[in-house]
Amino acid sequence: MLRIRYSIPLCLVLTGHFVSSLSIPSIPTSRQANAFSSATQTSPTRSFPLNMASAPTQDDGLMESAVDVMDSVNSSPSGSLASKTLPVLPTPKGMDQGVYTLNKVLIDTVYSMICFLYPVTGTERDFARFYVLETVARVPYFAYLSVLHLRETFGERYQGMSERMRTHYAEADNELHHLLIMESLGGNQNPLDRLVAQSAAFVYYWYVIAIFTFNESAAYHLSELIEDHAYNTYNKFLTEHADNLKSKPVPEIARKYYERDNPFLFDLFCTVKSKAGNDRARPLQLDTLHDVFVNIRDDEREHWRTLTNLVQYNDMNAVDASLVRSTKPVEAVSSLQ
Repeated sequence: MLRIRYSIPLCLVLTGHFVSSLSIPSIPTSRQANAFSSATQTSPTRSFPLNMASAPTQDDGLMESAVDVMDSVNSSPSGSLASKTLPVLPTPKGMDQGVYTLNKVLIDTVYSMICFLYPVTGTERDFARFYVLETVARVPYFAYLSVLHLRETFGERYQGMSERMRTHYAEADNELHHLLIMESLGGNQNPLDRLVAQSAAFVYYWYVIAIFTFNESAAYHLSELIEDHAYNTYNKFLTEHADNLKSKPVPEIARKYYERDNPFLFDLFCTVKSKAGNDRARPLQLDTLHDVFVNIRDDEREHWRTLTNLVQYNDMNAVDASLVRSTKPVEAVSSLQ
């Protein structure tokens, strides 16, 4: 009996010593979780860059989203990581390498030809260049509508189809007013310029019709590349000729469209929103021609965001505006995942 009395405590002591020697990870306390959350707040925040060529990578965008979640955890009453989960972001779909290369070569070639025929000089001839660009840029939206209307006529309807058609109509209307502004500035006075623009638009319309009929994503990618070029062209033009533009008055058609018309159609093509609340609610107030071109440039960015979402997610507003990135070929997308 005495042996049993002393052997039981001895076993307990040995067992406790063995358990304490194990390397068991400790559960972080709420103070440690708050310290980690506070550390993440020191990460710099980013806004959408003016120059799309310098846009952050997809990995940067995902990190920013994670930081946003950590900030919300730190500001919550409990400050507990257990009560929050990271948002599940949709995976972007890359473009087939062959289709991507073909689209890129085609659009870059056409754009280079326009740049060669219409170099930016800071003179009235620049408006002829923009007239040609806008004539071609508005064509795809009519092509999309033509195919979608035909499919709808034959009974094909799917969720979100009517909304997409309304958005494409609003985009076409926006590009039409860009074109009218360039015409009011004298961009279409030369018959040769009209011939170049209208011939290119005619050929491009039927090309987009064929592509969109069999591969919507590839057709949207063509316009994504065009809008990317358009944004950067206007951005460079504004930077290099700001003083000259600020000395010119606002065309009446621009004032009518951006200030007096019903904003219903304008709001329709601004589909990609920002959780930060810095959406482009209204166009910039017009005081000079410089303000007109700022609005046109920002319109092109809205089109680019919508088209990028359609290419990568088949949804016009799939991700937040801060996460929109240019479409990459499939191999490049796979390497990021």
